Amino acid sequence: MVCTDKSTPGSSTWTMRADERFENPAGVIQGGFLTAFADSAMGAATVTFAKGRKVFVANVELKISFIAAAVPGSVLTCKADVISGGSRVAFLEAVVMDQDLRLIAKVTSTYLFRDRK
Repeated sequence: MVCTDKSTPGSSTWTMRADERFENPAGVIQGGFLTAFADSAMGAATVTFAKGRKVFVANVELKISFIAAAVPGSVLTCKADVISGGSRVAFLEAVVMDQDLRLIAKVTSTYLFRDRK
């Protein structure tokens, strides 16, 4: 996973090659890897939303809907955005797409901020 853009506060974009090591017995990318990919993108978006505060963020809930199978060898992109938030909590949405712009997953999550000393 590589963060390719976090220049806009509250947003981040990540890419990942769907490596065959992440393949399940059915021949598609295992959902846990897609979930971790989205969590990384959303966590980064949450940190940028804090606008200069030194914080840790903790994911307190996540819902992922798998729309299509991600196949090994594809290049995946996850775009994550804070849709609402304040000083203690942020609500996010993310999408995972393949290189053909096919929707692979939709994700929502809630993150809590904790000040870092």
